[in-house]
Amino acid sequence: MPKILKIILSVLLIIIIGVFVFLFVGKATPAEKINWGTVFSQKHAELMGLDWKENYLAILDDLQIKNLKLIAYWDLIEKEPGVFDFTDIDWQINEADKRGAKILLVIGRKVPRWPECHMPQWIGSLDIESQKIKTLEMVERIVSHYKNSPAIKYWQVENEPLYPFGECVLLGDEFLKQEIKQVKSLDNRPVVISDSGEYSLWFKAAKLGDVLGFTLYKNVWFKELKRHVTYPFPAIYYNRKAWLIKEIFNKSSICVELQAEPWGSTLLYDSPLEEQAKSMNLEKFKKIIQFAKNTGTDTFYLWGSEWWYWMKTKQNQPEIWDEVKSLLMQ
Repeated sequence: MPKILKIILSVLLIIIIGVFVFLFVGKATPAEKINWGTVFSQKHAELMGLDWKENYLAILDDLQIKNLKLIAYWDLIEKEPGVFDFTDIDWQINEADKRGAKILLVIGRKVPRWPECHMPQWIGSLDIESQKIKTLEMVERIVSHYKNSPAIKYWQVENEPLYPFGECVLLGDEFLKQEIKQVKSLDNRPVVISDSGEYSLWFKAAKLGDVLGFTLYKNVWFKELKRHVTYPFPAIYYNRKAWLIKEIFNKSSICVELQAEPWGSTLLYDSPLEEQAKSMNLEKFKKIIQFAKNTGTDTFYLWGSEWWYWMKTKQNQPEIWDEVKSLLMQ
């Protein structure tokens, strides 16, 4: 082997080892105080067979959650072209505001809960360029409607818009920039851009947004393997990536989805209880909360408030609901 090739391979090996050590070795300093919040989806609560308003009020009044990630579903707001109905999301924001809760509002076409794309049926008859125009009009309308609300803390533009998860065609970086520009032209509150916690270094998302939002999941279903998998990433992995975002872009990182519900081979409302327990139960919930604390991150939005309430009211298993309540009292 030529000497120059040996040198190149040695340097590459050193770099690989260095990156591995940086991302996988060590312990983070826990945050002095953690701001716990939750995600709430009107659609998901309904699909779980719940009274979504009852579920939402229980989150506010029983759990006394003060940080909420809510979703402005386009297909619920603009069922007919040009006819906007904000009744349901108005109610959610007003009820939160009454109780002094702060909201991270997700807007766009690719937003949380499967299949990720939540566009009105009528949009499907339009070509891609027309869809983009209508998306920008929708973003403008929603931000204009809520920009005077003191309850809004962040705007999240799209959900993991750089990560191809869900049945949703990505429209590209340039269009995402247009959406962000549209929001910033109307309001000066921070824009969150979210990214996969496990499969990305977050650089592009951090460059585009004011705040980097990441997801954190531990126990997931891998359809390729047809089995549940526990991700091997240690807590320091998330901490070091957040450090890079702070050092390179001078931006903060928050966890916009912390797994606190099952992830199985079928959608949650079609999954048997014994299947659900393979990826989430009280013991696993406690472990992921401790794991989250070990990352050093100071803001987490728990993913699963509809499921906790369903377990409590429909299955007479309030353990995780009560555990969340205890967590918030700490």
